[in-house]
Amino acid sequence: MSLAIPTYTATMRCEIPTDPHSIPKLVKVVADCGAMVFGIDVVRSDDDRILVDITMNCTDYEHAIEIREAFEDLDDVVVHGIHDATIQAHLGGKIEIALKRPLKTRQDLSRIYTPGVARVCEVIADDKAEARRLTIKRNTVAVVSDGTAVLGLGDIGPEAAMPVMEGKAALFKNFANVDAWPICLDTKDTEEIISIVKAIAPGFGGINLEDISAPRCFEIERRLRQELDIPVFHDDQHGTAAVTLAALINALKVVNKKIEDVKIVVSGVGAAGNAIIRLLLREGAKDVIGCGRAGSLGRFRQEADPDRQWLAENTNPRNVEGSLKDVLKGADVLIGVSSGNILTGADIATMAKDAIVFAMANPTPEVDPVAAGEYATIVATGRSDFPNQINNVLVFPGLFRGLLDIRAKEITDEMLSVTARALAEVVEEKELNPSFIIPGVFHPDISKRVAEAIRMEFERNSNQDTK
Repeated sequence: MSLAIPTYTATMRCEIPTDPHSIPKLVKVVADCGAMVFGIDVVRSDDDRILVDITMNCTDYEHAIEIREAFEDLDDVVVHGIHDATIQAHLGGKIEIALKRPLKTRQDLSRIYTPGVARVCEVIADDKAEARRLTIKRNTVAVVSDGTAVLGLGDIGPEAAMPVMEGKAALFKNFANVDAWPICLDTKDTEEIISIVKAIAPGFGGINLEDISAPRCFEIERRLRQELDIPVFHDDQHGTAAVTLAALINALKVVNKKIEDVKIVVSGVGAAGNAIIRLLLREGAKDVIGCGRAGSLGRFRQEADPDRQWLAENTNPRNVEGSLKDVLKGADVLIGVSSGNILTGADIATMAKDAIVFAMANPTPEVDPVAAGEYATIVATGRSDFPNQINNVLVFPGLFRGLLDIRAKEITDEMLSVTARALAEVVEEKELNPSFIIPGVFHPDISKRVAEAIRMEFERNSNQDTK
């Protein structure tokens, strides 16, 4: 039997006898299959038959198929189909272009397009910086992906990645009023991706790289940051790092420990793990061990990838060798950005007192959160059905809102740090507890607070430059 979670909704259209026991039978089947009915609508009825839509919460599409088969096993029940609410929500895409100015009269047309637009073009031709004031560049971000590392799905290609990038654009708009556009590229070539993004950059105020596989993502991000005059942000690296740091700042307050004193193990040294470790070191962490599939990184072994080699040379000060389970013994903090179900509650029991566990692999965490909670004081995941969801949406909308407002040309490491601190401060000291170390994604102040932190950091640097 599956346990229903509120992440998948399906509506099943069934034809059944008008017998008053027919609908209760269907409801019982749903419950027996581990799902929950939350809506029954009669579509059509006559003397002998009734057509009903039963809407239910399931775990996934396979769970809905299981329920359908159970319905079909009942006598005199005909299932006409499953209407997937998630699929329905994606019909025709999730975003659109809307006009900001009226276009109803000839005068409107002359201002918006010809002949009036020519004067605006001339202003920008004389000073390209004016594009940030007089075009959509002022408020627009490109969400760029090649579809090679889509969360939980892997290399699914640019077309299949589009719904994710559209969703990202929708989050930008909803949480920070940033106009973002999904751009999925049909190439995996590093140089070609760099060239394409540089070519489209004049129309955007920022670039959000998304779901590009490591290690190519490192080179793409580095080169674009060097060669463009607009901010380039790789969410899988920097968004994950900033939100993880925010959660850790508050978690350490709850257990009364300091970042410079704790032993931290990071499971996963790809894009996210690499960025998390670098940001933690910048914030004062001293004892950090990165773990890949072959075990802990350290000066005792050579890494082929230069980014992993940097981690090997700059982490693991005690030169601890071994598997993830080996190096986890005595650790204060586990940060997981790797694979699901690689640890058990017994492994968490080997950690230090008042352990902190961030098991962020999606959709299946590195360790079952319930099992981890038996031994760790604080448990966080990337999922919405457990407390302390560590979600990048807490970072990127407000961060880009601030970057666009100051017409930033780059994202600095300090901007990531102030973003994390601003996010942590959204949860007041009196509110902090083991089940509440990070605000929920719908908290109304998050994007405003993060954007304001970015603006203040910009002003602070500007004042220093003028002294």
